[in-house]
This record gives sequence, structure tokens and C-alpha cells, in this order.
Amino acid sequence: MSFSFFKSILFVILSSCLFLSSCTKTKKPNVIVIFTDDMGYGDVGCYGHPTINTPALDQLAVQGIKLTQFCVAASVCTPSRAGLLTGRYPVRYGLERGVIHPDSHHGLPSEEVTIAELLKQDGYTTACIGKWHLGHRDGLLPTDQGFDYFYGIPFSNDMSRREQQLLGWKSYQYQLPLMEQKDTLLLDPEQEYFTRDFTEKALRWLFQNKDKPFFLYLAHPMPHVPVYASHAFQGKSKRGSYGDAIEELDWSVGKIIVALKEMGLDQNTLVIFSSDNGPWLYYKEQSGSAGLLRDGKGTTYEGGFRVPCVLWGPGVIPSQRVEQDFVSALDLLPTIAGFIGLDTKSLNLDGRDLSRALINATAPLEQPFYYYSKKGVLEGVRSGDFKLLKKESGIELYNLAVDPSEKYNLAGEDSLTVHELLNLLSNFQE
Repeated sequence: MSFSFFKSILFVILSSCLFLSSCTKTKKPNVIVIFTDDMGYGDVGCYGHPTINTPALDQLAVQGIKLTQFCVAASVCTPSRAGLLTGRYPVRYGLERGVIHPDSHHGLPSEEVTIAELLKQDGYTTACIGKWHLGHRDGLLPTDQGFDYFYGIPFSNDMSRREQQLLGWKSYQYQLPLMEQKDTLLLDPEQEYFTRDFTEKALRWLFQNKDKPFFLYLAHPMPHVPVYASHAFQGKSKRGSYGDAIEELDWSVGKIIVALKEMGLDQNTLVIFSSDNGPWLYYKEQSGSAGLLRDGKGTTYEGGFRVPCVLWGPGVIPSQRVEQDFVSALDLLPTIAGFIGLDTKSLNLDGRDLSRALINATAPLEQPFYYYSKKGVLEGVRSGDFKLLKKESGIELYNLAVDPSEKYNLAGEDSLTVHELLNLLSNFQE
């Protein structure tokens, strides 16, 4: 073999390696978080509902990763959304108690780093479409928290003079603004078309920003009471008006996925679907279901914290997988950062980066998870399969692996575990 022939072979090999290396470099993944309001664990077909049709979500669960033990940061709107966007317990910045009202002056502090801010610093374009509920005064709106674009409502859909009058609260004075950026477009809008209009606005925004990395936070106001669906979905579900609202939300998810495929972005986009807390249980037909879980919104039982969560991204994460390990909404910011390759060490996060665990189908490293009541009181802790609640009526201990419905209090039988979990509570409080 001549030296010149050897050089030619070496050149071909090196060129091939460089080509393969360049082909394996993918663009940073786009991220879409679809967050509904008050949807219960049992309100989706793939989580067990017998009469609500959710074909788009069911297909996502098959094509992606379905989480069976996903908990949010709180069982009411404001602290839950804060925990999702920051990866930190809301108690760290004063949002652990209750929700923000139209006459409130506080919100998510500007010092907190949101997913939007983190990704924007890395060249992403960002949008919040739908419900915000993390502050509506000057300096507290989405455009002050890392979002380039905002279209939606600043607080809950029931915080409206029109809706409160329909519910019987005749003296309610505040009106619900529909906003774009910081401008109010309309006061007390009719809500039948919220899901449709927010979906269409999201689709237009996606098309306009398809050529650069993006983060879309699509936070639907439904199915929070009062429950609405557009005329095309009214009377469609056997579950009544609540089922109509869920089925329209499923339609919304389907439209987003179809759009991603049509734009050629489905192989490079991570979609996360979940709910901000469990269902409101006190409005008859307009109430949701926590399935086999105990209680619902506003409580520290699993029905208040554990919600549906599906991750989908054909070119980003594995498919056809059911994840039974515990995952929380606090984990989403560091996990998204992990997929993109961003360093979050300086943010003092409470969540974990699960990107490698999700890709490799390995169990994540465990760490305790803490439950705050709607009044902002540290009331419970989970470590492994065991969950302890410290209530005024006494100590409750449950093994969630065998008793997800929290029917059997083991506190009187397992004093060692009670002692260990009480110490975790005490140490975290300090």
C-alpha cells in the first residue's frame, strides 16, 4: 500500500467522522408546557375516566412517557404555578399561602428565575398564553418574568364580576381583564371560547416563531369553575359540561401536535401536559374527579397534589413508557435545563434534573417532597413510598405504594417511620 493511498483512505475516514459528527448535532429542543386548571387525576381517559374521550392525550401517553406519581407544588393555583416555573418551593419567596386576588399587590418576585428567563438567556423566544395568576401589578406580569409575549388573563376565570353574578355573588366588584402584553383588550370577556381562542393564538405564535428555539407556556383556564366549552363541544360528552371542557382541552392538545408535525418540529420539541392541582369537588356536574385518590383541590391528600402528567417528544425522550417513580413539578425546570444543557447550580433549586433518568429509563435519585396546605402551613412530607401528614387531628402515615387512596393510617403501627418523617419536617422547616 502506497503512502499516498493510505493518506486518501485516512482522509475519507476523517471526512466521514466529521460528517457523522455534524449530523448527530441537533438543534436545541423546543419546549411546550400545557397546563390546565383544576383537572383531576381521574379526568383523562388514559388515567381511567370511563366516559370522557381524550384521544389526543391518550395517544401522547402511548407515544411518550406517562407519569403515574406526578405531584405539583401546591393544591391551589398561585403557589402551584410558581413552583412549576421556578423549580423552588413557593415558601422560599412568600407565595405559599392562598392565591392572588384582584386586590392583591404581591406576586412572583422579580428576583426569582423562571423557565422563561432561563431559556431566554439561551436564545429562546418565549410566550405565555392563557392564565397567569402570579401577580398583575406593574413589574409582576409575564413580560416582566422572561416572557416575550403574553396573551391571556392575569388571574382566575371566576374572579370576574360577570361570572360572580352568575354564581350568585351580587356584590362582586372586580372585572377580569383579557390582556395582550400589558394592555387590556376587554373586561369580563365571555368564556365559552377561551380554550379555542387561546389554542388559536398559540398556533399563530408557533408558526411565527418556528424557525428559532421557543418556549411556549399554554396555561388554559379550564376546567376551573365556572366551566365552559365552545358551542362545537357543548353537549358532546357523556360527562356533562365538565366533560365537554375536558374534551375541548384534548382537542387543543391534538391541534398543537398536528401543527408541530406540519411544521416539521415534532422531532425536536418536548411537550409536557399537566394540571396545576387536583379537582374542585364541590360544584356537582362542574366538578372533576381525582380517580382513586383521596380528596381534591385545597387539601394535602393525594387528590389535591397528584395530577395527570404526560411527556411527549419523539426525538427527545423515549416512547411507550409508564414512569411509576415519584416526580414533581419542581423537577420540570431543572429537567428542561438538562435536556438543553444549561447549568442551574446557582439557582438553589428544590427540583431534580431527571433528563438522564427519563432518557435511560433509570430510577431518579430520591429526595423528600414537602406538602404545604392552602394556608401555607407545612403539613406533610413524602420519602420513598411513605407519606406523613401532621394535622390538627393527629399524625397520619400512609404507604402510597400499596394505599394510593390513603385509606389506612399506619401511624400507630410504625413509630420508627413516623419519627424519621417528623424529623424531616422539622429540619426542612428550619
